[in-house]
Amino acid sequence: MQTEEKRQQIPNSIGRAVFVALSFLLQVGWILGFALYLTRYYAVVQLASSLLALLLVFSVYGRSMNSAFRLSWIILILLFPVLGACLYLLFGRPVALWPLRRRFRAADEALDPARRREVEQGTQVTRALHDRAPDLAGQAAYLQNTAGFPVYRNTEVRFYGDTNQALEAQQEALRGARHFIFMEYHAIEDSTAWQGLEEILAQRAAAGVDVRVFYDDVGSMGFISPPFAQRLRAKGIQCRVFNPLVPAMNIIMNNRDHRKITVVDGQIGFTGGYNLADEYFNLTHPYGVWKDSGLRLEGEAVRGLTLTFLQMWGATQKEPIDPAPFLPPMERPVSSDGVVVPYADTPLDEEPVGENVYINLVTHADRYAWLTTPYLIISDEMQRALTLAARRGVDVRIITPGIPDKKMVFRVTRSHYARLAAHGVRIFEYSPGFIHAKQAVADDRAAVVGTINLDYRSLYLHFENACWFTGCGAVKDVRKDFEALFPQCREVTDQYKVRSAAVRGVDCLLRLFSPLM
Repeated sequence: MQTEEKRQQIPNSIGRAVFVALSFLLQVGWILGFALYLTRYYAVVQLASSLLALLLVFSVYGRSMNSAFRLSWIILILLFPVLGACLYLLFGRPVALWPLRRRFRAADEALDPARRREVEQGTQVTRALHDRAPDLAGQAAYLQNTAGFPVYRNTEVRFYGDTNQALEAQQEALRGARHFIFMEYHAIEDSTAWQGLEEILAQRAAAGVDVRVFYDDVGSMGFISPPFAQRLRAKGIQCRVFNPLVPAMNIIMNNRDHRKITVVDGQIGFTGGYNLADEYFNLTHPYGVWKDSGLRLEGEAVRGLTLTFLQMWGATQKEPIDPAPFLPPMERPVSSDGVVVPYADTPLDEEPVGENVYINLVTHADRYAWLTTPYLIISDEMQRALTLAARRGVDVRIITPGIPDKKMVFRVTRSHYARLAAHGVRIFEYSPGFIHAKQAVADDRAAVVGTINLDYRSLYLHFENACWFTGCGAVKDVRKDFEALFPQCREVTDQYKVRSAAVRGVDCLLRLFSPLM
């Protein structure tokens, strides 16, 4: 019965996606048709469109935004004044995100007192870290004082380079839930991996546990459809869908929930790069061997994951949420001098937290900085940090997929190799298949594991989360995972140092418009 239901759901989701895509194309066609119609009044339209394009170019140039986005919009508007202006007015204006900002502002206001108390306690941790490692304390201070994410100690961090081990640990924690379970994921597939979790969630909900599941509509569209949420609710599981796809050209549709969070009773938390779909656990193999990773937190830092989940949950309801019941004292005190900061990123402000954490990690590296990412589409700022570190003598390495999931995006990824390789950054491709892990480690001292890719979507357009940690054994576990990965990769650094003029031209064009992809 379950298998039959799944077979019915997936075509429904694909059909809905096709309907939305056709609606979008019709709207684009209407804009083009309107532009062609206006050519009857060529002189007037040319003058008006030129003036509008000029005004928009000045507006874009004056905005506080990443220079790559600014350049892409300016060139698009100048090349195609009418179409470019329409697309910018629909997708580029910050005011278009006002409804979404208002909802998140209300959620943040409800959580602000609790978050401030956490930050006050974290200040002592940051000061103690400063006495041992001023550079690492700077990263912690940035996350806490500028980005607003509390710094924690007394947290056990366990790294999983094998997602099946992470899933087993997750299932074990869920079975022991007594008060509440929070789960937020970009993609859920109604298949083997999820069904094992759903069975546990239904049992805990029947036992009176407050179970909440939150997923992104676009991320899960190929796997499930609306009846899925209804089925969960029938089992006593609260379920919400983030930003449901609608057949209209809307900037908000461009901002997806890419976070991956599980919280159990406020005591144990999970995050990392993996979604709850079979391919992430190599139960299916659409792109060869799938490589991903995750973290298990137990202790005070779980409170940071809880606050991040409550922000998104609170933004989807009218009533303010009270975080107090979900921030209980630790039932099993953990003693650890390691410092852990669960943090998040949002497209609703002008602070690129995800990118800045990576840049800080690479900038302060002395011996090595290793990173993995499924997509490598980076800004000039990120590229400068990577190349400058390499030119200082730091061993900078980046691992990308050997088998891509999106061929065009992979072509754009490879277009960035040459500039990095020319300055000493070493590029590796994961030969067995697709590497989806988003992890970084530097000097055996600090590491990052989370959902944030090295591409414009993750760094600027999506809701993301990750965890920065130092002074605990998990940092060296991340390094060991890299050391196991490199022999499975082929180094392509030298291959991309020399390219023909035609290839360089195509790469330049791809990079020019990659921020808008």
